[in-house]
Amino acid sequence: MPQTFAASDAVELAVVERSGFVESRHLGSAVVIGADGEVVEQLGDTDAPILPRSSLKPLQALACLAAGAPLDGERLGLATASHSGTDRHVAVVREILDSAGLDERALGCPADWPGDTATRDAVVREGGEPERIRMNCSGKHAAMLLTCAVNGWDTATYLAPEHPLHVHIREVAERLIGQRASAVAVDGCGAPVFAMSLMGLARATHRIGGASERSPFALHRQAATLVRAVRENPWTIAGPGRPDTIVIERLGVFAKGGAEGVMVMSTPDGATVALKMLDGSGRATTAVALRLLERAGALAASDVAEAMASLPLAVMGGGHEVGAIRPAF
Repeated sequence: MPQTFAASDAVELAVVERSGFVESRHLGSAVVIGADGEVVEQLGDTDAPILPRSSLKPLQALACLAAGAPLDGERLGLATASHSGTDRHVAVVREILDSAGLDERALGCPADWPGDTATRDAVVREGGEPERIRMNCSGKHAAMLLTCAVNGWDTATYLAPEHPLHVHIREVAERLIGQRASAVAVDGCGAPVFAMSLMGLARATHRIGGASERSPFALHRQAATLVRAVRENPWTIAGPGRPDTIVIERLGVFAKGGAEGVMVMSTPDGATVALKMLDGSGRATTAVALRLLERAGALAASDVAEAMASLPLAVMGGGHEVGAIRPAF
Protein backbone atom coordinates (compact mmCIF):
# COMPACT_ATOMS: atom_id res chain seq x y z
CA MET A 1 0.00 0.00 0.00
CA PRO A 2 1.41 3.47 -0.87
CA GLN A 3 2.19 5.44 2.26
CA THR A 4 3.95 8.52 3.53
CA PHE A 5 7.07 8.63 5.72
CA ALA A 6 7.20 6.91 9.11
CA ALA A 7 7.64 8.51 12.54
CA SER A 8 11.21 7.21 12.62
CA ASP A 9 11.95 9.34 9.54
CA ALA A 10 10.37 12.53 10.96
CA VAL A 11 11.68 15.26 13.24
CA GLU A 12 10.02 17.32 15.94
CA LEU A 13 8.71 20.50 14.31
CA ALA A 14 6.42 21.97 16.98
CA VAL A 15 5.35 21.59 20.58
CA VAL A 16 2.29 22.57 22.57
CA GLU A 17 3.21 24.14 25.90
CA ARG A 18 0.72 24.49 28.77
CA SER A 19 1.74 26.24 31.98
CA GLY A 20 5.39 25.51 31.27
CA PHE A 21 4.67 21.83 30.55
CA VAL A 22 5.24 20.44 27.04
CA GLU A 23 1.92 18.66 26.54
CA SER A 24 2.12 17.55 22.89
CA ARG A 25 4.67 17.26 20.11
CA HIS A 26 4.19 17.46 16.34
CA LEU A 27 6.57 15.42 14.19
CA GLY A 28 7.00 16.03 10.49
CA SER A 29 9.27 16.81 7.59
CA ALA A 30 10.15 20.10 5.93
CA VAL A 31 12.30 21.54 3.17
CA VAL A 32 13.42 25.12 2.53
CA ILE A 33 14.57 26.28 -0.91
CA GLY A 34 16.38 29.59 -1.33
CA ALA A 35 15.50 32.25 -3.86
CA ASP A 36 18.29 30.88 -6.08
CA GLY A 37 16.70 27.42 -6.16
CA GLU A 38 19.25 25.78 -3.88
CA VAL A 39 18.05 23.63 -0.98
CA VAL A 40 18.80 25.54 2.23
CA GLU A 41 17.51 23.08 4.81
CA GLN A 42 15.93 19.63 5.00
CA LEU A 43 14.28 18.20 8.08
CA GLY A 44 13.10 14.61 8.11
CA ASP A 45 12.30 12.58 5.00
CA THR A 46 11.51 14.90 2.09
CA ASP A 47 11.57 12.20 -0.60
CA ALA A 48 8.74 10.00 0.67
CA PRO A 49 5.37 10.56 -1.01
CA ILE A 50 2.74 12.80 0.52
CA LEU A 51 -0.72 13.89 -0.55
CA PRO A 52 -0.53 17.70 -0.80
CA ARG A 53 -4.29 18.07 -0.39
CA SER A 54 -5.28 21.74 -0.81
CA SER A 55 -1.65 22.78 -1.19
CA LEU A 56 -2.09 21.32 -4.68
CA LYS A 57 -4.62 24.04 -5.54
CA PRO A 58 -2.09 26.53 -6.93
CA LEU A 59 -0.95 23.86 -9.40
CA GLN A 60 -4.54 22.96 -10.28
CA ALA A 61 -5.48 26.62 -10.80
CA LEU A 62 -2.38 27.19 -12.91
CA ALA A 63 -3.30 24.20 -15.06
CA CYS A 64 -6.77 25.70 -15.58
CA LEU A 65 -5.12 28.94 -16.74
CA ALA A 66 -2.82 27.04 -19.07
CA ALA A 67 -5.85 25.30 -20.57
CA GLY A 68 -7.39 28.65 -21.47
CA ALA A 69 -9.72 29.36 -18.54
CA PRO A 70 -10.36 33.15 -18.48
CA LEU A 71 -9.50 33.75 -14.83
CA ASP A 72 -7.88 36.79 -13.25
CA GLY A 73 -8.02 38.93 -10.13
CA GLU A 74 -10.52 37.78 -7.53
CA ARG A 75 -11.71 34.91 -9.70
CA LEU A 76 -8.20 33.53 -10.00
CA GLY A 77 -7.72 33.93 -6.25
CA LEU A 78 -10.89 31.92 -5.62
CA ALA A 79 -9.70 29.22 -8.03
CA THR A 80 -6.72 28.75 -5.70
CA ALA A 81 -8.68 29.00 -2.47
CA SER A 82 -9.79 27.04 0.54
CA HIS A 83 -12.25 29.81 1.31
CA SER A 84 -14.39 30.33 4.40
CA GLY A 85 -17.72 30.52 2.58
CA THR A 86 -18.56 34.17 3.18
CA ASP A 87 -21.12 35.88 0.96
CA ARG A 88 -18.25 37.70 -0.76
CA HIS A 89 -16.56 34.41 -1.61
CA VAL A 90 -19.80 32.88 -2.84
CA ALA A 91 -20.52 35.86 -5.09
CA VAL A 92 -17.21 35.41 -6.93
CA VAL A 93 -17.72 31.65 -7.27
CA ARG A 94 -21.10 32.37 -8.86
CA GLU A 95 -19.39 34.75 -11.28
CA ILE A 96 -17.05 31.97 -12.38
CA LEU A 97 -19.95 29.57 -12.84
CA ASP A 98 -21.96 32.20 -14.74
CA SER A 99 -19.06 32.70 -17.15
CA ALA A 100 -19.16 28.94 -17.80
CA GLY A 101 -22.91 29.06 -18.44
CA LEU A 102 -23.52 26.92 -15.33
CA ASP A 103 -24.94 27.26 -11.85
CA GLU A 104 -24.07 25.70 -8.52
CA ARG A 105 -25.93 22.49 -9.35
CA ALA A 106 -22.97 21.64 -11.60
CA LEU A 107 -20.56 21.65 -8.65
CA GLY A 108 -19.34 18.18 -7.72
CA CYS A 109 -18.04 19.09 -4.27
CA PRO A 110 -20.15 18.11 -1.23
CA ALA A 111 -22.52 20.56 0.45
CA ASP A 112 -21.13 22.23 3.55
CA TRP A 113 -21.72 24.99 6.04
CA PRO A 114 -19.65 28.19 5.75
CA GLY A 115 -16.36 27.97 7.60
CA ASP A 116 -16.70 31.60 8.66
CA THR A 117 -18.52 31.63 12.03
CA ALA A 118 -20.46 34.86 11.48
CA THR A 119 -21.63 33.72 8.05
CA ARG A 120 -22.63 30.30 9.36
CA ASP A 121 -24.63 31.89 12.17
CA ALA A 122 -26.42 34.10 9.66
CA VAL A 123 -27.23 31.13 7.41
CA VAL A 124 -28.62 29.18 10.39
CA ARG A 125 -30.73 32.12 11.57
CA GLU A 126 -32.21 32.39 8.09
CA GLY A 127 -33.12 28.70 8.07
CA GLY A 128 -30.48 27.86 5.49
CA GLU A 129 -28.81 24.51 4.91
CA PRO A 130 -25.35 23.34 3.81
CA GLU A 131 -24.67 24.23 0.18
CA ARG A 132 -22.08 23.12 -2.34
CA ILE A 133 -21.18 26.70 -3.17
CA ARG A 134 -20.32 27.33 0.51
CA MET A 135 -17.88 24.40 0.58
CA ASN A 136 -14.30 25.65 0.87
CA CYS A 137 -13.24 24.08 -2.45
CA SER A 138 -16.11 25.47 -4.54
CA GLY A 139 -13.86 28.07 -6.19
CA LYS A 140 -11.52 25.34 -7.44
CA HIS A 141 -14.45 23.32 -8.71
CA ALA A 142 -15.97 26.33 -10.46
CA ALA A 143 -12.62 27.00 -12.17
CA MET A 144 -12.43 23.36 -13.26
CA LEU A 145 -15.95 23.57 -14.72
CA LEU A 146 -15.04 26.78 -16.55
CA THR A 147 -11.96 25.07 -17.98
CA CYS A 148 -14.14 22.23 -19.22
CA ALA A 149 -16.62 24.68 -20.75
CA VAL A 150 -14.01 26.60 -22.75
CA ASN A 151 -12.45 23.37 -24.04
CA GLY A 152 -15.67 21.57 -24.87
CA TRP A 153 -15.01 18.87 -22.25
CA ASP A 154 -17.87 17.09 -20.50
CA THR A 155 -18.85 18.84 -17.28
CA ALA A 156 -20.92 16.02 -15.81
CA THR A 157 -17.87 13.76 -15.40
CA TYR A 158 -15.27 16.43 -14.62
CA LEU A 159 -14.12 14.74 -11.38
CA ALA A 160 -13.04 11.47 -13.01
CA PRO A 161 -9.23 10.99 -12.87
CA GLU A 162 -9.23 9.96 -16.55
CA HIS A 163 -11.16 13.10 -17.62
CA PRO A 164 -9.17 15.34 -20.02
CA LEU A 165 -9.16 18.04 -17.33
CA HIS A 166 -7.28 15.90 -14.80
CA VAL A 167 -5.00 14.36 -17.40
CA HIS A 168 -3.98 17.95 -18.22
CA ILE A 169 -3.69 18.97 -14.54
CA ARG A 170 -1.49 15.97 -13.83
CA GLU A 171 0.77 16.78 -16.79
CA VAL A 172 1.20 20.38 -15.64
CA ALA A 173 1.79 19.31 -12.04
CA GLU A 174 4.42 16.77 -13.05
CA ARG A 175 6.25 19.40 -15.12
CA LEU A 176 6.42 21.65 -12.08
CA ILE A 177 7.30 19.05 -9.45
CA GLY A 178 9.88 17.44 -11.72
CA GLN A 179 8.69 13.89 -11.12
CA ARG A 180 5.82 11.55 -11.92
CA ALA A 181 2.91 11.40 -9.50
CA SER A 182 3.28 8.17 -7.54
CA ALA A 183 -0.42 7.65 -6.74
CA VAL A 184 -3.85 9.19 -7.27
CA ALA A 185 -6.36 9.54 -4.43
CA VAL A 186 -9.72 11.22 -3.92
CA ASP A 187 -9.49 14.52 -2.04
CA GLY A 188 -12.08 15.57 0.53
CA CYS A 189 -13.89 17.63 -2.10
CA GLY A 190 -14.08 14.71 -4.52
CA ALA A 191 -11.38 15.87 -6.95
CA PRO A 192 -8.31 13.75 -7.73
CA VAL A 193 -5.21 14.55 -5.69
CA PHE A 194 -1.76 13.34 -6.77
CA ALA A 195 0.90 11.93 -4.47
CA MET A 196 4.34 13.52 -4.74
CA SER A 197 7.40 14.00 -2.58
CA LEU A 198 7.64 16.97 -0.24
CA MET A 199 10.72 18.00 -2.21
CA GLY A 200 8.70 17.90 -5.44
CA LEU A 201 5.96 20.04 -3.88
CA ALA A 202 8.58 22.52 -2.71
CA ARG A 203 10.16 22.66 -6.18
CA ALA A 204 6.78 23.30 -7.78
CA THR A 205 5.91 26.02 -5.28
CA HIS A 206 9.32 27.65 -5.81
CA ARG A 207 8.79 27.67 -9.58
CA ILE A 208 5.36 29.27 -9.16
CA GLY A 209 6.41 31.72 -6.43
CA GLY A 210 9.52 32.87 -8.27
CA ALA A 211 7.92 33.18 -11.71
CA SER A 212 7.94 36.44 -13.70
CA GLU A 213 5.19 37.90 -15.86
CA ARG A 214 7.98 38.84 -18.29
CA SER A 215 9.13 35.24 -18.71
CA PRO A 216 9.44 33.94 -22.28
CA PHE A 217 7.54 30.84 -21.13
CA ALA A 218 3.74 31.07 -21.04
CA LEU A 219 3.36 28.77 -18.04
CA HIS A 220 5.75 30.92 -16.00
CA ARG A 221 3.90 34.10 -16.97
CA GLN A 222 0.64 32.49 -15.94
CA ALA A 223 2.16 31.37 -12.63
CA ALA A 224 3.26 34.93 -11.89
CA THR A 225 -0.23 36.19 -12.74
CA LEU A 226 -1.72 33.67 -10.30
CA VAL A 227 0.59 34.68 -7.44
CA ARG A 228 -0.09 38.36 -8.08
CA ALA A 229 -3.86 37.75 -8.04
CA VAL A 230 -3.61 36.09 -4.63
CA ARG A 231 -1.27 38.70 -3.17
CA GLU A 232 -3.55 41.52 -4.38
CA ASN A 233 -6.66 39.75 -3.07
CA PRO A 234 -5.56 37.86 0.06
CA TRP A 235 -9.14 37.53 1.34
CA THR A 236 -9.93 35.19 -1.55
CA ILE A 237 -7.60 32.34 -0.66
CA ALA A 238 -8.96 31.80 2.85
CA GLY A 239 -10.90 34.53 4.61
CA PRO A 240 -10.93 37.05 7.48
CA GLY A 241 -8.66 35.96 10.32
CA ARG A 242 -7.50 32.79 8.52
CA PRO A 243 -3.74 32.04 8.72
CA ASP A 244 -3.08 32.03 4.96
CA THR A 245 -4.82 35.38 4.55
CA ILE A 246 -2.98 36.86 7.54
CA VAL A 247 0.42 35.80 6.19
CA ILE A 248 -0.29 37.22 2.74
CA GLU A 249 -1.67 40.49 4.13
CA ARG A 250 1.12 41.04 6.68
CA LEU A 251 4.16 39.68 4.84
CA GLY A 252 3.27 39.44 1.16
CA VAL A 253 4.15 35.75 1.39
CA PHE A 254 2.20 33.42 -0.89
CA ALA A 255 0.80 30.77 1.47
CA LYS A 256 -1.42 27.76 0.87
CA GLY A 257 -2.21 25.28 3.57
CA GLY A 258 -3.60 21.83 2.93
CA ALA A 259 -5.47 19.30 5.03
CA GLU A 260 -3.54 16.73 7.08
CA GLY A 261 -0.85 19.20 8.11
CA VAL A 262 0.54 20.35 4.76
CA MET A 263 1.79 23.90 4.14
CA VAL A 264 3.64 25.70 1.36
CA MET A 265 4.89 29.30 1.37
CA SER A 266 6.89 31.42 -1.04
CA THR A 267 8.31 34.87 -0.31
CA PRO A 268 8.28 37.68 -2.90
CA ASP A 269 11.85 36.80 -3.94
CA GLY A 270 11.00 33.11 -4.35
CA ALA A 271 12.38 31.57 -1.14
CA THR A 272 10.08 28.63 -0.43
CA VAL A 273 9.15 26.22 2.34
CA ALA A 274 7.05 23.06 2.20
CA LEU A 275 6.21 20.92 5.21
CA LYS A 276 4.03 18.03 6.33
CA MET A 277 2.98 17.29 9.92
CA LEU A 278 2.90 13.53 10.28
CA ASP A 279 -0.09 13.52 12.64
CA GLY A 280 -2.16 15.54 10.17
CA SER A 281 -2.62 18.53 12.48
CA GLY A 282 -2.47 21.94 10.85
CA ARG A 283 -2.44 24.05 14.00
CA ALA A 284 1.32 24.66 13.96
CA THR A 285 2.05 24.60 10.23
CA THR A 286 1.94 28.36 9.61
CA ALA A 287 4.15 29.17 12.59
CA VAL A 288 6.71 26.51 11.68
CA ALA A 289 6.83 27.58 8.02
CA LEU A 290 7.36 31.22 8.97
CA ARG A 291 10.16 30.37 11.41
CA LEU A 292 11.89 28.22 8.82
CA LEU A 293 11.81 31.09 6.32
CA GLU A 294 13.12 33.41 9.04
CA ARG A 295 15.90 30.96 9.90
CA ALA A 296 16.85 30.86 6.21
CA GLY A 297 17.15 34.66 6.18
CA ALA A 298 14.19 35.07 3.84
CA LEU A 299 12.02 36.95 6.37
CA ALA A 300 12.90 39.43 9.11
CA ALA A 301 12.41 38.19 12.67
CA SER A 302 10.40 41.28 13.63
CA ASP A 303 8.02 40.81 10.71
CA VAL A 304 7.52 37.14 11.54
CA ALA A 305 6.88 37.94 15.20
CA GLU A 306 4.27 40.53 14.24
CA ALA A 307 2.46 38.13 11.93
CA MET A 308 2.57 35.28 14.43
CA ALA A 309 0.96 37.50 17.05
CA SER A 310 -2.19 37.42 14.90
CA LEU A 311 -2.24 33.63 14.53
CA PRO A 312 -4.36 31.34 16.74
CA LEU A 313 -1.43 29.92 18.70
CA ALA A 314 -2.55 30.59 22.28
CA VAL A 315 -3.22 27.69 24.66
CA MET A 316 -6.08 28.57 26.99
CA GLY A 317 -6.84 27.53 30.55
CA GLY A 318 -9.79 28.84 32.55
CA GLY A 319 -10.38 31.54 29.99
CA HIS A 320 -6.81 32.81 30.20
CA GLU A 321 -3.73 32.28 28.04
CA VAL A 322 -1.49 29.75 29.78
CA GLY A 323 0.78 28.62 26.99
CA ALA A 324 1.33 28.48 23.27
CA ILE A 325 1.74 26.31 20.19
CA ARG A 326 5.27 27.03 19.02
CA PRO A 327 7.98 25.79 16.67
CA ALA A 328 10.31 23.32 18.32
CA PHE A 329 13.45 25.11 17.14
